[in-house]
Amino acid sequence: MIEGKKIRVLVAKAGLDGHDKGALLLSSILRNAGMEVIYTGLRNTVGQIINAALQEDVDVLGVSILSGSHKSFARKIAGQMKEKNMGDMLFIMGGVIPDEDIPVLKKMGVAQVFTQDSSFQDIIAYIRNNVIRHS
Repeated sequence: MIEGKKIRVLVAKAGLDGHDKGALLLSSILRNAGMEVIYTGLRNTVGQIINAALQEDVDVLGVSILSGSHKSFARKIAGQMKEKNMGDMLFIMGGVIPDEDIPVLKKMGVAQVFTQDSSFQDIIAYIRNNVIRHS
């Protein structure tokens, strides 16, 4: 993190996934850890997520998915990020994601995947440690 600059995180729910309890809780935890968090709410398109990340000038784009469409959304988001030269932005995903899909998501451009078993402390540490390298 750049001295004096808060880490800015966009937390987004993609597609028709209507469950946001985890995203809301994570947003609160990240705020309590000293980060600035923008939560986009439910049912966002890829375009809406990318535009919000650009407009808010965030360091981290975090996408929460519980619907099983994580591979499709990761491919589309990573593609849009590449097209819009957003390579310095840390792209992470979380939710109900099978372990066997994690390497696939990382090959698509997702920096890290946090499953429902991940601790909040691990998520906070990962963001802090990796935004430093991306700032």
